[in-house]
Amino acid sequence: MVSKAMRRLVAAAVAIGLTACAQVPSQGATNSAPPPDKDTQAVPTESVYGSYLAGGLAQRDHAYGAAAAYLERALADDPDNVELLRRTFLLRLSEGSLPRTVELARRFSVVDPHNGLPALVLLIEQMKSGDGSGAAAAADRLPQDGLLRFSSPLVVAWTKAGLKEEKAAIAALDRYDRMRGFEQLKAFHLALIEDYLGNVNGALDAYKKLTAASDRLNWRTTDMAGRFLERHGRAQEAKALYERFIRENSDGADLAAPSIARIAAGKIPPPTVASATDGLAEAMFDIASVLNQSETEDLSLLYAQLTLDLSPKHALAQMLVGEIAESEGRLNEALEIDRRVDPQSPFSWSARLRVAEVLDELGRTDEAIAELKLMASERPQSPQALIELGDILRERSKFAEAADAYEGAVARINPIGREYWSLLYSRGIAFERSGQWPRAEADFQRALQLEPDQPMVLNYLGYSWIEKRQHMDEALQMIQRAVQQRPDDGYIIDSLGWAYYQLGKYPEATRYLEQAIELLPEDPTINDHLGDAYWRSGRHDEARYQWRRALQFKPEDEQEAKTISAKLDQGLGAVPAPNPRGG
Repeated sequence: MVSKAMRRLVAAAVAIGLTACAQVPSQGATNSAPPPDKDTQAVPTESVYGSYLAGGLAQRDHAYGAAAAYLERALADDPDNVELLRRTFLLRLSEGSLPRTVELARRFSVVDPHNGLPALVLLIEQMKSGDGSGAAAAADRLPQDGLLRFSSPLVVAWTKAGLKEEKAAIAALDRYDRMRGFEQLKAFHLALIEDYLGNVNGALDAYKKLTAASDRLNWRTTDMAGRFLERHGRAQEAKALYERFIRENSDGADLAAPSIARIAAGKIPPPTVASATDGLAEAMFDIASVLNQSETEDLSLLYAQLTLDLSPKHALAQMLVGEIAESEGRLNEALEIDRRVDPQSPFSWSARLRVAEVLDELGRTDEAIAELKLMASERPQSPQALIELGDILRERSKFAEAADAYEGAVARINPIGREYWSLLYSRGIAFERSGQWPRAEADFQRALQLEPDQPMVLNYLGYSWIEKRQHMDEALQMIQRAVQQRPDDGYIIDSLGWAYYQLGKYPEATRYLEQAIELLPEDPTINDHLGDAYWRSGRHDEARYQWRRALQFKPEDEQEAKTISAKLDQGLGAVPAPNPRGG
Protein backbone atom coordinates (compact mmCIF):
# COMPACT_ATOMS: atom_id res chain seq x y z
CA MET A 1 0.00 0.00 0.00
CA VAL A 2 1.28 3.46 -0.80
CA SER A 3 0.42 4.69 2.69
CA LYS A 4 2.89 2.34 4.35
CA ALA A 5 5.67 3.51 2.06
CA MET A 6 4.74 7.09 2.81
CA ARG A 7 4.88 6.43 6.56
CA ARG A 8 8.42 5.14 6.18
CA LEU A 9 9.33 8.27 4.23
CA VAL A 10 7.96 10.33 7.11
CA ALA A 11 10.04 8.32 9.56
CA ALA A 12 13.15 8.90 7.43
CA ALA A 13 12.44 12.63 7.29
CA VAL A 14 12.43 13.03 11.06
CA ALA A 15 15.48 10.90 11.85
CA ILE A 16 19.13 11.78 11.40
CA GLY A 17 20.27 10.89 7.87
CA LEU A 18 23.17 8.44 8.08
CA THR A 19 25.10 6.51 5.48
CA ALA A 20 26.91 4.15 7.84
CA CYS A 21 24.28 1.42 7.76
CA ALA A 22 26.31 -0.80 5.46
CA GLN A 23 29.07 -1.00 8.07
CA VAL A 24 26.81 -2.54 10.72
CA PRO A 25 27.29 -6.32 11.05
CA SER A 26 24.22 -8.37 10.13
CA GLN A 27 22.53 -10.25 12.95
CA GLY A 28 20.01 -12.19 10.89
CA ALA A 29 17.01 -11.15 8.85
CA THR A 30 13.43 -11.04 10.04
CA ASN A 31 10.64 -12.95 8.31
CA SER A 32 9.73 -11.47 4.94
CA ALA A 33 6.07 -12.44 5.39
CA PRO A 34 5.13 -11.43 8.95
CA PRO A 35 2.61 -13.62 10.76
CA PRO A 36 -0.49 -12.30 12.47
CA ASP A 37 -0.41 -11.39 16.15
CA LYS A 38 0.29 -14.41 18.33
CA ASP A 39 -0.86 -15.10 21.87
CA THR A 40 1.86 -13.55 24.03
CA GLN A 41 0.97 -15.68 27.09
CA ALA A 42 3.16 -18.70 27.69
CA VAL A 43 1.23 -21.93 28.21
CA PRO A 44 2.39 -24.64 30.65
CA THR A 45 5.26 -26.91 29.59
CA GLU A 46 6.42 -30.12 31.23
CA SER A 47 10.18 -30.17 30.64
CA VAL A 48 13.24 -28.00 30.12
CA TYR A 49 13.43 -29.18 26.53
CA GLY A 50 9.75 -28.43 25.97
CA SER A 51 10.19 -24.90 27.35
CA TYR A 52 13.23 -24.39 25.15
CA LEU A 53 11.42 -25.52 22.00
CA ALA A 54 8.32 -23.48 22.84
CA GLY A 55 10.50 -20.43 23.39
CA GLY A 56 12.12 -20.88 19.99
CA LEU A 57 8.74 -21.15 18.27
CA ALA A 58 7.41 -18.07 20.07
CA GLN A 59 10.53 -16.10 19.17
CA ARG A 60 10.12 -17.10 15.53
CA ASP A 61 6.66 -15.56 15.65
CA HIS A 62 8.05 -12.43 17.37
CA ALA A 63 6.00 -13.15 20.53
CA TYR A 64 8.88 -11.90 22.66
CA GLY A 65 7.10 -11.95 26.01
CA ALA A 66 5.96 -15.56 25.67
CA ALA A 67 9.37 -16.60 24.29
CA ALA A 68 11.16 -15.00 27.24
CA ALA A 69 8.78 -16.66 29.71
CA TYR A 70 9.42 -20.09 28.19
CA LEU A 71 13.19 -19.61 28.21
CA GLU A 72 13.14 -18.33 31.78
CA ARG A 73 11.46 -21.60 32.78
CA ALA A 74 14.23 -23.51 31.05
CA LEU A 75 16.84 -21.22 32.64
CA ALA A 76 15.42 -21.87 36.12
CA ASP A 77 16.18 -25.59 35.63
CA ASP A 78 19.53 -24.96 33.94
CA PRO A 79 20.85 -21.73 35.55
CA ASP A 80 24.44 -22.13 34.35
CA ASN A 81 23.49 -22.29 30.67
CA VAL A 82 25.09 -19.13 29.27
CA GLU A 83 23.36 -19.39 25.90
CA LEU A 84 19.96 -19.63 27.58
CA LEU A 85 20.84 -16.62 29.72
CA ARG A 86 21.92 -14.63 26.65
CA ARG A 87 18.76 -15.38 24.69
CA THR A 88 16.48 -14.67 27.64
CA PHE A 89 18.22 -11.35 28.28
CA LEU A 90 17.82 -10.29 24.65
CA LEU A 91 14.15 -11.32 24.56
CA ARG A 92 13.33 -9.40 27.74
CA LEU A 93 15.04 -6.34 26.28
CA SER A 94 13.19 -6.79 22.98
CA GLU A 95 9.80 -6.78 24.71
CA GLY A 96 10.75 -3.74 26.80
CA SER A 97 10.67 -5.51 30.17
CA LEU A 98 13.50 -3.39 31.53
CA PRO A 99 13.42 -4.29 35.25
CA ARG A 100 13.77 -7.98 34.41
CA THR A 101 16.34 -7.14 31.73
CA VAL A 102 18.51 -5.41 34.35
CA GLU A 103 18.38 -8.48 36.63
CA LEU A 104 19.45 -10.71 33.74
CA ALA A 105 22.15 -8.22 32.71
CA ARG A 106 23.69 -8.44 36.19
CA ARG A 107 23.82 -12.24 35.95
CA PHE A 108 25.15 -12.06 32.39
CA SER A 109 27.91 -9.59 33.29
CA VAL A 110 29.24 -12.04 35.89
CA VAL A 111 29.61 -14.96 33.46
CA ASP A 112 30.60 -12.81 30.46
CA PRO A 113 32.05 -9.48 31.67
CA HIS A 114 33.23 -8.53 28.17
CA ASN A 115 29.77 -8.62 26.56
CA GLY A 116 28.92 -5.04 25.71
CA LEU A 117 25.11 -5.00 25.67
CA PRO A 118 24.55 -6.13 29.29
CA ALA A 119 27.22 -3.60 30.32
CA LEU A 120 25.33 -0.89 28.44
CA VAL A 121 22.05 -1.82 30.17
CA LEU A 122 23.73 -1.57 33.59
CA LEU A 123 25.38 1.73 32.64
CA ILE A 124 21.98 3.15 31.75
CA GLU A 125 20.69 2.10 35.17
CA GLN A 126 23.54 4.04 36.74
CA MET A 127 22.66 7.13 34.71
CA LYS A 128 19.01 6.88 35.70
CA SER A 129 19.90 6.54 39.39
CA GLY A 130 22.08 9.67 39.28
CA ASP A 131 25.44 7.90 39.48
CA GLY A 132 27.06 9.94 36.70
CA SER A 133 30.62 9.18 37.79
CA GLY A 134 29.96 5.45 37.87
CA ALA A 135 28.30 5.60 34.47
CA ALA A 136 31.25 7.50 32.99
CA ALA A 137 33.71 4.96 34.39
CA ALA A 138 31.57 2.14 32.97
CA ALA A 139 31.46 3.89 29.61
CA ASP A 140 35.26 3.97 29.49
CA ARG A 141 35.24 0.17 29.95
CA LEU A 142 32.78 -0.56 27.14
CA PRO A 143 34.12 -2.74 24.30
CA GLN A 144 35.37 -0.80 21.28
CA ASP A 145 34.64 -3.54 18.77
CA GLY A 146 31.55 -5.22 17.36
CA LEU A 147 28.30 -3.34 17.45
CA LEU A 148 29.36 -1.14 20.38
CA ARG A 149 32.06 0.30 18.16
CA PHE A 150 29.32 2.53 16.73
CA SER A 151 27.48 3.36 19.95
CA SER A 152 30.26 3.65 22.55
CA PRO A 153 31.55 7.07 21.33
CA LEU A 154 28.10 8.55 21.98
CA VAL A 155 27.80 6.81 25.34
CA VAL A 156 31.20 8.09 26.47
CA ALA A 157 30.47 11.58 25.15
CA TRP A 158 27.20 11.95 27.04
CA THR A 159 28.50 10.48 30.29
CA LYS A 160 31.42 12.94 30.13
CA ALA A 161 29.01 15.76 29.31
CA GLY A 162 27.04 14.79 32.42
CA LEU A 163 30.21 15.45 34.44
CA LYS A 164 30.65 18.79 32.58
CA GLU A 165 33.85 17.49 30.97
CA GLU A 166 33.45 19.22 27.62
CA LYS A 167 36.85 18.38 26.14
CA ALA A 168 36.52 14.69 26.99
CA ALA A 169 33.01 14.60 25.51
CA ILE A 170 34.13 16.15 22.24
CA ALA A 171 37.18 13.89 22.11
CA ALA A 172 34.86 10.88 22.35
CA LEU A 173 32.88 12.14 19.35
CA ASP A 174 36.14 12.50 17.41
CA ARG A 175 36.31 8.69 17.27
CA TYR A 176 33.73 8.93 14.47
CA ASP A 177 36.37 10.59 12.29
CA ARG A 178 37.77 7.10 11.74
CA MET A 179 34.39 5.72 10.62
CA ARG A 180 32.95 6.41 7.18
CA GLY A 181 29.45 7.82 7.08
CA PHE A 182 29.08 9.13 10.63
CA GLU A 183 29.76 12.82 9.91
CA GLN A 184 26.15 13.94 10.42
CA LEU A 185 25.75 11.92 13.60
CA LYS A 186 28.86 13.50 15.08
CA ALA A 187 27.80 17.01 14.05
CA PHE A 188 24.31 16.55 15.51
CA HIS A 189 25.53 15.39 18.91
CA LEU A 190 28.27 18.00 18.99
CA ALA A 191 25.52 20.64 18.69
CA LEU A 192 23.42 18.95 21.38
CA ILE A 193 26.36 18.67 23.80
CA GLU A 194 27.45 22.30 23.31
CA ASP A 195 23.82 23.35 23.81
CA TYR A 196 23.44 21.23 26.96
CA LEU A 197 26.69 22.51 28.46
CA GLY A 198 25.68 26.15 27.88
CA ASN A 199 28.33 26.96 25.29
CA VAL A 200 26.06 29.32 23.36
CA ASN A 201 28.56 30.36 20.70
CA GLY A 202 29.75 26.82 20.14
CA ALA A 203 26.21 25.48 19.91
CA LEU A 204 25.13 28.30 17.57
CA ASP A 205 28.04 27.56 15.24
CA ALA A 206 27.36 23.80 15.35
CA TYR A 207 23.63 24.17 14.65
CA LYS A 208 24.24 26.60 11.78
CA LYS A 209 26.77 24.27 10.17
CA LEU A 210 24.39 21.34 10.60
CA THR A 211 21.40 23.06 9.00
CA ALA A 212 23.47 24.73 6.26
CA ALA A 213 24.88 21.34 5.21
CA SER A 214 21.40 19.86 4.74
CA ASP A 215 19.91 19.95 1.24
CA ARG A 216 16.60 18.99 2.85
CA LEU A 217 16.02 19.59 6.55
CA ASN A 218 14.68 16.82 8.75
CA TRP A 219 12.38 17.79 11.60
CA ARG A 220 14.53 16.51 14.43
CA THR A 221 17.45 18.74 13.51
CA THR A 222 15.11 21.63 12.74
CA ASP A 223 13.33 21.27 16.07
CA MET A 224 16.54 21.10 18.12
CA ALA A 225 18.12 24.06 16.33
CA GLY A 226 14.91 26.09 16.33
CA ARG A 227 14.34 25.63 20.06
CA PHE A 228 17.92 26.71 20.72
CA LEU A 229 17.42 29.87 18.67
CA GLU A 230 14.13 30.66 20.43
CA ARG A 231 15.70 30.24 23.87
CA HIS A 232 18.51 32.65 22.99
CA GLY A 233 16.52 35.57 21.61
CA ARG A 234 16.67 34.58 17.93
CA ALA A 235 12.98 33.86 17.39
CA GLN A 236 12.90 35.27 13.85
CA GLU A 237 15.83 33.08 12.82
CA ALA A 238 13.99 30.13 14.30
CA LYS A 239 10.83 31.05 12.38
CA ALA A 240 12.83 31.29 9.13
CA LEU A 241 14.24 27.83 9.84
CA TYR A 242 10.76 26.38 10.42
CA GLU A 243 9.50 28.00 7.23
CA ARG A 244 12.41 26.53 5.29
CA PHE A 245 11.50 23.10 6.67
CA ILE A 246 7.91 23.55 5.46
CA ARG A 247 9.14 24.47 1.97
CA GLU A 248 11.38 21.42 1.78
CA ASN A 249 8.96 18.80 3.14
CA SER A 250 5.47 17.95 1.92
CA ASP A 251 4.29 17.21 5.46
CA GLY A 252 6.28 20.11 6.90
CA ALA A 253 3.34 22.27 7.96
CA ASP A 254 1.89 19.52 10.15
CA LEU A 255 5.14 19.33 12.12
CA ALA A 256 6.26 22.95 12.14
CA ALA A 257 2.97 24.83 12.57
CA PRO A 258 2.89 24.44 16.40
CA SER A 259 6.40 25.88 16.66
CA ILE A 260 5.50 28.89 14.51
CA ALA A 261 2.38 29.41 16.62
CA ARG A 262 4.54 29.28 19.76
CA ILE A 263 6.74 32.09 18.42
CA ALA A 264 3.66 34.15 17.56
CA ALA A 265 2.42 33.70 21.14
CA GLY A 266 5.78 34.81 22.55
CA LYS A 267 6.36 31.56 24.42
CA ILE A 268 9.83 30.13 25.05
CA PRO A 269 10.17 26.34 24.69
CA PRO A 270 12.09 24.19 27.15
CA PRO A 271 15.17 22.38 25.82
CA THR A 272 14.62 18.88 24.50
CA VAL A 273 17.88 17.75 26.10
CA ALA A 274 17.71 18.99 29.68
CA SER A 275 20.07 16.37 31.15
CA ALA A 276 22.82 13.99 30.15
CA THR A 277 20.25 11.21 30.47
CA ASP A 278 18.13 12.95 27.82
CA GLY A 279 21.21 13.21 25.62
CA LEU A 280 21.99 9.52 26.05
CA ALA A 281 18.40 8.74 25.06
CA GLU A 282 18.87 10.71 21.84
CA ALA A 283 22.08 8.75 21.24
CA MET A 284 20.34 5.39 21.70
CA PHE A 285 17.61 6.48 19.30
CA ASP A 286 20.15 7.44 16.65
CA ILE A 287 21.80 4.03 16.86
CA ALA A 288 18.35 2.43 16.60
CA SER A 289 17.75 4.53 13.47
CA VAL A 290 21.03 3.38 11.91
CA LEU A 291 20.00 -0.23 12.52
CA ASN A 292 16.45 0.19 11.23
CA GLN A 293 16.79 -1.97 8.13
CA SER A 294 15.54 -5.45 7.41
CA GLU A 295 18.71 -7.39 8.25
CA THR A 296 19.30 -5.61 11.59
CA GLU A 297 15.75 -4.78 12.65
CA ASP A 298 16.06 -6.98 15.75
CA LEU A 299 19.01 -4.89 16.94
CA SER A 300 17.16 -1.67 16.12
CA LEU A 301 14.39 -2.80 18.46
CA LEU A 302 16.88 -3.32 21.31
CA TYR A 303 18.24 0.23 21.03
CA ALA A 304 14.75 1.69 20.66
CA GLN A 305 13.77 -0.03 23.91
CA LEU A 306 16.87 1.40 25.60
CA THR A 307 15.78 4.83 24.37
CA LEU A 308 12.40 4.38 26.02
CA ASP A 309 14.04 3.15 29.21
CA LEU A 310 15.86 6.50 29.40
CA SER A 311 13.00 8.62 28.06
CA PRO A 312 9.62 6.82 28.28
CA LYS A 313 7.76 9.48 26.25
CA HIS A 314 10.31 9.68 23.42
CA ALA A 315 7.76 9.81 20.58
CA LEU A 316 10.10 8.80 17.78
CA ALA A 317 11.33 5.78 19.70
CA GLN A 318 7.73 4.79 20.44
CA MET A 319 6.88 5.07 16.75
CA LEU A 320 9.97 3.05 15.79
CA VAL A 321 8.99 0.26 18.18
CA GLY A 322 5.48 0.41 16.74
CA GLU A 323 6.79 0.31 13.18
CA ILE A 324 8.88 -2.78 13.94
CA ALA A 325 5.90 -4.45 15.61
CA GLU A 326 3.82 -3.69 12.51
CA SER A 327 6.46 -5.08 10.16
CA GLU A 328 6.61 -8.29 12.25
CA GLY A 329 2.84 -8.73 12.14
CA ARG A 330 2.20 -7.77 15.77
CA LEU A 331 -0.54 -5.39 14.69
CA ASN A 332 -2.49 -5.12 17.95
CA GLU A 333 0.73 -4.30 19.76
CA ALA A 334 1.65 -1.71 17.12
CA LEU A 335 -1.77 -0.12 17.50
CA GLU A 336 -1.40 0.13 21.26
CA ILE A 337 2.08 1.64 20.98
CA ASP A 338 1.09 4.28 18.41
CA ARG A 339 -1.89 5.28 20.53
CA ARG A 340 0.43 5.96 23.48
CA VAL A 341 2.27 8.79 21.73
CA ASP A 342 1.74 12.00 23.71
CA PRO A 343 -0.96 14.17 22.05
CA GLN A 344 1.24 17.20 22.79
CA SER A 345 4.14 15.77 20.77
CA PRO A 346 4.71 17.25 17.30
CA PHE A 347 4.74 13.63 16.11
CA SER A 348 1.29 12.80 17.45
CA TRP A 349 -0.25 13.61 14.06
CA SER A 350 2.01 11.10 12.31
CA ALA A 351 1.21 8.58 15.05
CA ARG A 352 -2.52 9.01 14.43
CA LEU A 353 -1.99 8.44 10.71
CA ARG A 354 -0.20 5.23 11.63
CA VAL A 355 -3.08 4.23 13.91
CA ALA A 356 -5.45 4.51 10.94
CA GLU A 357 -3.12 2.44 8.78
CA VAL A 358 -2.88 -0.34 11.37
CA LEU A 359 -6.63 -0.32 11.97
CA ASP A 360 -7.08 -0.93 8.24
CA GLU A 361 -4.53 -3.76 8.28
CA LEU A 362 -6.48 -5.32 11.15
CA GLY A 363 -9.62 -5.26 9.00
CA ARG A 364 -11.12 -2.43 11.04
CA THR A 365 -11.37 -0.25 7.96
CA ASP A 366 -14.52 1.61 9.02
CA GLU A 367 -12.71 2.78 12.17
CA ALA A 368 -9.71 3.82 10.09
CA ILE A 369 -11.89 5.84 7.73
CA ALA A 370 -13.70 7.53 10.63
CA GLU A 371 -10.40 8.50 12.26
CA LEU A 372 -9.02 9.96 9.04
CA LYS A 373 -12.17 11.95 8.35
CA LEU A 374 -11.99 13.35 11.88
CA MET A 375 -8.34 14.30 11.36
CA ALA A 376 -9.15 15.95 8.03
CA SER A 377 -11.77 18.09 9.75
CA GLU A 378 -9.40 19.02 12.58
CA ARG A 379 -6.79 20.41 10.19
CA PRO A 380 -8.68 21.79 7.19
CA GLN A 381 -5.46 23.03 5.56
CA SER A 382 -3.56 19.74 5.79
CA PRO A 383 -3.79 17.18 2.95
CA GLN A 384 -2.15 14.24 4.75
CA ALA A 385 -5.23 12.65 6.33
CA LEU A 386 -7.11 12.80 3.03
CA ILE A 387 -4.15 11.27 1.17
CA GLU A 388 -4.10 8.40 3.66
CA LEU A 389 -7.88 8.05 3.33
CA GLY A 390 -7.58 7.87 -0.45
CA ASP A 391 -4.87 5.22 -0.17
CA ILE A 392 -7.01 3.02 2.06
CA LEU A 393 -10.11 3.39 -0.11
CA ARG A 394 -8.11 2.65 -3.28
CA GLU A 395 -6.57 -0.43 -1.67
CA ARG A 396 -10.11 -1.59 -0.88
CA SER A 397 -11.12 -1.02 -4.55
CA LYS A 398 -13.44 1.86 -3.65
CA PHE A 399 -12.06 3.90 -6.51
CA ALA A 400 -14.71 6.61 -6.84
CA GLU A 401 -14.54 7.33 -3.11
CA ALA A 402 -10.74 7.29 -3.26
CA ALA A 403 -10.81 9.82 -6.10
CA ASP A 404 -13.01 12.10 -3.98
CA ALA A 405 -10.56 11.88 -1.07
CA TYR A 406 -7.59 12.64 -3.31
CA GLU A 407 -9.47 15.56 -4.86
CA GLY A 408 -10.00 16.98 -1.39
CA ALA A 409 -6.27 16.63 -0.69
CA VAL A 410 -5.28 18.34 -3.95
CA ALA A 411 -7.64 21.22 -3.17
CA ARG A 412 -5.64 21.88 0.01
CA ILE A 413 -2.30 22.21 -1.82
CA ASN A 414 -1.35 25.40 -3.62
CA PRO A 415 0.83 25.20 -5.56
CA ILE A 416 1.26 21.50 -6.36
CA GLY A 417 5.00 20.97 -6.09
CA ARG A 418 7.24 18.23 -7.38
CA GLU A 419 6.93 16.25 -4.14
CA TYR A 420 3.23 15.67 -4.87
CA TRP A 421 3.68 13.74 -8.12
CA SER A 422 2.63 10.56 -6.26
CA LEU A 423 -0.65 12.15 -5.16
CA LEU A 424 -1.52 12.96 -8.77
CA TYR A 425 -0.49 9.46 -9.80
CA SER A 426 -2.69 7.92 -7.09
CA ARG A 427 -5.64 10.12 -8.04
CA GLY A 428 -5.08 9.20 -11.69
CA ILE A 429 -5.34 5.49 -10.84
CA ALA A 430 -8.55 6.13 -8.88
CA PHE A 431 -9.99 8.09 -11.81
CA GLU A 432 -8.98 5.42 -14.33
CA ARG A 433 -10.38 2.55 -12.26
CA SER A 434 -13.65 4.42 -11.69
CA GLY A 435 -14.19 5.02 -15.41
CA GLN A 436 -13.03 8.65 -15.58
CA TRP A 437 -10.27 8.26 -18.17
CA PRO A 438 -9.92 11.89 -19.37
CA ARG A 439 -9.34 13.06 -15.79
CA ALA A 440 -6.95 10.16 -15.16
CA GLU A 441 -4.96 10.94 -18.29
CA ALA A 442 -4.64 14.58 -17.24
CA ASP A 443 -3.33 13.57 -13.81
CA PHE A 444 -0.74 11.17 -15.24
CA GLN A 445 0.49 13.82 -17.65
CA ARG A 446 0.68 16.41 -14.89
CA ALA A 447 2.58 13.96 -12.67
CA LEU A 448 5.11 13.50 -15.48
CA GLN A 449 5.49 17.27 -15.75
CA LEU A 450 6.54 17.26 -12.10
CA GLU A 451 8.64 14.07 -12.31
CA PRO A 452 9.39 13.41 -16.01
CA ASP A 453 11.22 10.09 -15.62
CA GLN A 454 9.05 8.47 -12.95
CA PRO A 455 8.87 4.82 -14.09
CA MET A 456 5.54 3.97 -12.45
CA VAL A 457 3.78 6.88 -14.12
CA LEU A 458 5.47 6.22 -17.47
CA ASN A 459 4.37 2.60 -17.27
CA TYR A 460 0.77 3.24 -16.21
CA LEU A 461 0.09 5.94 -18.79
CA GLY A 462 1.96 4.10 -21.55
CA TYR A 463 0.14 0.85 -20.80
CA SER A 464 -3.23 2.60 -20.72
CA TRP A 465 -2.58 4.21 -24.08
CA ILE A 466 -1.53 0.87 -25.54
CA GLU A 467 -4.75 -0.72 -24.25
CA LYS A 468 -6.77 2.06 -25.86
CA ARG A 469 -4.60 1.93 -29.00
CA GLN A 470 -3.82 5.62 -28.65
CA HIS A 471 -0.46 7.40 -29.13
CA MET A 472 1.12 3.99 -29.79
CA ASP A 473 4.64 5.14 -30.67
CA GLU A 474 4.82 7.56 -27.73
CA ALA A 475 3.38 4.92 -25.39
CA LEU A 476 5.99 2.37 -26.49
CA GLN A 477 8.79 4.88 -25.88
CA MET A 478 7.44 5.68 -22.42
CA ILE A 479 7.35 2.03 -21.40
CA GLN A 480 10.85 1.51 -22.81
CA ARG A 481 12.07 4.39 -20.61
CA ALA A 482 10.39 2.78 -17.61
CA VAL A 483 12.08 -0.57 -18.34
CA GLN A 484 15.49 1.12 -18.61
CA GLN A 485 15.04 2.41 -15.07
CA ARG A 486 13.56 -0.80 -13.66
CA PRO A 487 14.92 -3.70 -15.71
CA ASP A 488 13.93 -6.24 -13.05
CA ASP A 489 10.33 -5.09 -12.60
CA GLY A 490 8.13 -7.86 -13.99
CA TYR A 491 5.05 -5.67 -14.32
CA ILE A 492 6.82 -3.03 -16.35
CA ILE A 493 8.46 -5.63 -18.59
CA ASP A 494 5.01 -7.19 -19.07
CA SER A 495 3.76 -3.77 -20.20
CA LEU A 496 6.52 -3.59 -22.80
CA GLY A 497 5.77 -7.07 -24.05
CA TRP A 498 2.06 -6.26 -24.28
CA ALA A 499 2.86 -3.06 -26.17
CA TYR A 500 4.75 -5.05 -28.79
CA TYR A 501 1.84 -7.51 -28.92
CA GLN A 502 -0.64 -4.73 -29.61
CA LEU A 503 1.67 -3.47 -32.35
CA GLY A 504 1.66 -6.94 -33.93
CA LYS A 505 5.36 -7.54 -33.18
CA TYR A 506 4.88 -11.02 -31.75
CA PRO A 507 8.52 -12.22 -31.54
CA GLU A 508 9.46 -9.13 -29.51
CA ALA A 509 6.31 -9.51 -27.43
CA THR A 510 7.11 -13.13 -26.66
CA ARG A 511 10.68 -12.33 -25.65
CA TYR A 512 9.69 -9.67 -23.11
CA LEU A 513 6.69 -11.57 -21.78
CA GLU A 514 8.89 -14.62 -21.16
CA GLN A 515 11.22 -12.32 -19.18
CA ALA A 516 8.27 -11.02 -17.19
CA ILE A 517 7.03 -14.53 -16.40
CA GLU A 518 10.46 -15.46 -15.04
CA LEU A 519 10.21 -12.53 -12.61
CA LEU A 520 6.52 -13.03 -11.69
CA PRO A 521 5.67 -16.66 -12.54
CA GLU A 522 2.35 -16.69 -10.63
CA ASP A 523 0.83 -13.49 -12.00
CA PRO A 524 -2.38 -14.43 -13.89
CA THR A 525 -2.32 -11.44 -16.24
CA ILE A 526 1.26 -12.02 -17.39
CA ASN A 527 0.52 -15.71 -17.99
CA ASP A 528 -2.54 -14.66 -20.01
CA HIS A 529 -0.49 -12.17 -22.05
CA LEU A 530 2.19 -14.76 -22.79
CA GLY A 531 -0.49 -17.23 -23.88
CA ASP A 532 -1.83 -14.66 -26.36
CA ALA A 533 1.65 -14.01 -27.72
CA TYR A 534 2.29 -17.76 -28.12
CA TRP A 535 -1.03 -18.20 -29.95
CA ARG A 536 -0.32 -15.40 -32.40
CA SER A 537 3.12 -16.97 -32.97
CA GLY A 538 1.52 -20.29 -33.90
CA ARG A 539 2.51 -22.02 -30.65
CA HIS A 540 -1.02 -23.11 -29.72
CA ASP A 541 -0.22 -25.88 -27.21
CA GLU A 542 2.06 -23.54 -25.26
CA ALA A 543 -0.61 -20.85 -25.40
CA ARG A 544 -3.21 -23.11 -23.82
CA TYR A 545 -0.69 -24.13 -21.14
CA GLN A 546 -0.19 -20.46 -20.20
CA TRP A 547 -3.93 -19.76 -20.19
CA ARG A 548 -4.49 -22.73 -17.86
CA ARG A 549 -1.79 -21.33 -15.56
CA ALA A 550 -3.48 -17.92 -15.67
CA LEU A 551 -6.74 -19.50 -14.45
CA GLN A 552 -4.86 -21.52 -11.84
CA PHE A 553 -3.57 -18.28 -10.31
CA LYS A 554 -7.12 -16.86 -10.09
CA PRO A 555 -7.50 -13.51 -11.89
CA GLU A 556 -9.10 -10.87 -9.69
CA ASP A 557 -11.45 -9.74 -12.46
CA GLU A 558 -14.29 -12.21 -13.10
CA GLN A 559 -14.67 -11.11 -16.73
CA GLU A 560 -10.97 -11.70 -17.34
CA ALA A 561 -11.34 -15.27 -16.07
CA LYS A 562 -14.32 -15.84 -18.39
CA THR A 563 -12.34 -14.49 -21.35
CA ILE A 564 -9.41 -16.83 -20.61
CA SER A 565 -11.76 -19.80 -20.32
CA ALA A 566 -13.27 -18.94 -23.70
CA LYS A 567 -9.81 -18.81 -25.26
CA LEU A 568 -9.02 -22.24 -23.89
CA ASP A 569 -12.14 -23.62 -25.58
CA GLN A 570 -12.10 -21.73 -28.85
CA GLY A 571 -8.67 -20.21 -29.42
CA LEU A 572 -7.77 -16.55 -29.58
CA GLY A 573 -9.39 -15.65 -32.87
CA ALA A 574 -12.90 -16.49 -31.66
CA VAL A 575 -13.04 -13.91 -28.85
CA PRO A 576 -11.98 -10.28 -28.48
CA ALA A 577 -8.59 -9.50 -27.00
CA PRO A 578 -8.74 -9.23 -23.19
CA ASN A 579 -8.57 -5.93 -21.36
CA PRO A 580 -6.58 -6.72 -18.23
CA ARG A 581 -5.18 -4.54 -15.44
CA GLY A 582 -3.98 -1.03 -16.11
CA GLY A 583 -0.30 -1.49 -15.40
